[in-house]
Amino acid sequence: MENMFNRDLSRCIDISCVKANHTLAEIDAMIESAIKYQFVCVFALPSFTKYIADKLKEETAVNIGGTVGFPTGADTTASKVFQAKELLSFGADELDMVINITQMKSHNFDVVYHDIKAVVDIAGGRPVKSIIETAYLTVDEIRKASEIAEKAGVSFIKTGTGWSGQPTTVEHIRTIKEVVQNRVKIKAAGGIRSLDTLVQMKNAGCDRFGIGVSSALKIMEEAGQK
Repeated sequence: MENMFNRDLSRCIDISCVKANHTLAEIDAMIESAIKYQFVCVFALPSFTKYIADKLKEETAVNIGGTVGFPTGADTTASKVFQAKELLSFGADELDMVINITQMKSHNFDVVYHDIKAVVDIAGGRPVKSIIETAYLTVDEIRKASEIAEKAGVSFIKTGTGWSGQPTTVEHIRTIKEVVQNRVKIKAAGGIRSLDTLVQMKNAGCDRFGIGVSSALKIMEEAGQK
C-alpha cells in the first residue's frame, strides 16, 4: 500500500450516508468514523449538512460535503444554485452536484454546461464535483460529459450517486481519464466495496473515492488500518 498511495488511504476517501432510509444514529456513527480515520470529507443529504458541520467544527482535517440536485439532477438550475448557497451557509466545504442527466442523454449540451457552471460560479472557488452518472451514459456520452464538466470549471468529475443500482467500473475511470488527463481530478462512487477495486481504480487514474460508511470501514480493515 505504501507504494500505491503517497498519502494515507483514508485521505482518498469521502464517506457518506446519503440513502433516504439512513437514520441519525447512522449519521452519528459516520461522524465518529470520520474523526477516527480522518476521512477527507463526509456527506449526508442536505437537511443534515449543518448538523454534521456543527459536530465536526473542531475537526479541521475533515471537510463537510454538500449534495446538490441529488440524486436525479433534474432540479432547475435556479434551485441548484439556491441549494448550493444554502449548503455553503451551513458550512459545506465541497459540493457534489448531479448534472442534468435527462438533458445530457438528450444531447442538450449547452443546458448541461450552464447548469454546472452556475454552481461552480456560486461555489466561489470551493471544490465542485460534477456527478455524471456513468451507469446511464454511453461511452461517447461519458466523454462528452467530461468535456463539458471540465469546460465549466469543476474540480472533480464524479462517476455516480450510488443510487443507479449499477457499479462504477474501471473502464468508466479510464474513459474519463482519457478526456481530462490530469487537468481535472476524478472521484469514483458506486459499488466500491473492496480494497482491490479501489486499487484498480487508483491505478486507472482515480483520485478520490466516494464510499458508504460500512464499505469504507471494511476497506480500512482490509488494508490493516484498524
